[in-house]
Amino acid sequence: MSIATVAPGLTAGTWNIDPAHSEVTFTIRHLMSKVRGSFTEFSGAVQIAEEPADSTATAEIKVASLDTRNADRDAHVRTADVLDVENHPTMTFATKLVRTEGGEHRLDGDLTIKGVTRPVSLEVEFNGVGEDPWGGTRAGFSASTTINRKDWGIEFNVPLKGDKALLGDKVDIQLEIQAVRA
Repeated sequence: MSIATVAPGLTAGTWNIDPAHSEVTFTIRHLMSKVRGSFTEFSGAVQIAEEPADSTATAEIKVASLDTRNADRDAHVRTADVLDVENHPTMTFATKLVRTEGGEHRLDGDLTIKGVTRPVSLEVEFNGVGEDPWGGTRAGFSASTTINRKDWGIEFNVPLKGDKALLGDKVDIQLEIQAVRA
């Protein structure tokens, strides 16, 4: 199966993530609701191969760019209690396998947080390719996964009455990526 079959308009080569038109966001349960946040500084590239399974993606996220719209909470999350930005300033992702099954696209790779590397599988949606007003070619992708923060050594929590806790263990990660053909 060729790349043209799986992702019409997408051509082989390097596609650099455009951080001004992309988002790295997450959701975690906090008390009795969910808190959404984002990382505002990140970079990466997608290497598209003629054979989709040979494609790769890499990304680096600056952990200090965390933004949950609450300065006090963000400051605490950056400490050694949670993400330990001083000792682990970046998170990284690198693919190990790209697969398409029944029309669904998956990107399997290694996610490193706080120096711990674990496998994750992203469900990926290809959103198309088009020309931009500046003469470039852009491709859009949406991706998501769910991780357990404790798998990366993020143990901080505060017990509440009964069997409840301040934070949930599950973190939903959402990516909206716009990449520019190099």
